[in-house]
Amino acid sequence: MFFTRFFQPSAWWMTLGLLLVVTSPTMAGAQGKGANPVIVKLSTSMGDIKLQLDAEKAPISTENFLSYVKKGHYDGTIFHRVIPGFMVQGGGMDANMKEKSTDAPIKNEADNGLVNKRGSVAMARTQVVDSATSQFFINVNNNDFLNHGGRDFGYAVFGEVIEGMDVVDQITAQPTGNKGYHQDVPTTPITINSATQE
Repeated sequence: MFFTRFFQPSAWWMTLGLLLVVTSPTMAGAQGKGANPVIVKLSTSMGDIKLQLDAEKAPISTENFLSYVKKGHYDGTIFHRVIPGFMVQGGGMDANMKEKSTDAPIKNEADNGLVNKRGSVAMARTQVVDSATSQFFINVNNNDFLNHGGRDFGYAVFGEVIEGMDVVDQITAQPTGNKGYHQDVPTTPITINSATQE
């Protein structure tokens, strides 16, 4: 299994490999954006990025993401697809571009009212609507065409960057190239050293 492609900078129809799968949503420990926000810190080789997850509007995606965090799935993975003006994608590959095993795919929550704006975090998937597993992406632009009802069912947003967007911007400034059949891969690996819930 591999990632889809959804848009190309030249025509803004790039095909992005966004692939994620999910575990069964128990919702234990997942809270909304109210008094007990769900915060996850990604400690990367370029600095820290803090995400606030929206368990109220995206309960399945939030619980799925937290499940991978708690299992240490993201530790040692890289941002394997980086496209300036579009997004940075990670959560599924190691530094050798070997895809990590995942749990079963989850239901797509792209119809939850959250949008793919700059700083939002969404689940990556294949062309199959309900195919998201562990991979996610951070939008570095307002990518309205990824929203529900745009070109297709859409890509489910489940959170946003609350600290470290400057780190995300630094990641998009890194040189990229091809590695095997993968495109837009940073020439120097950008690693998620750890992902922890705060």
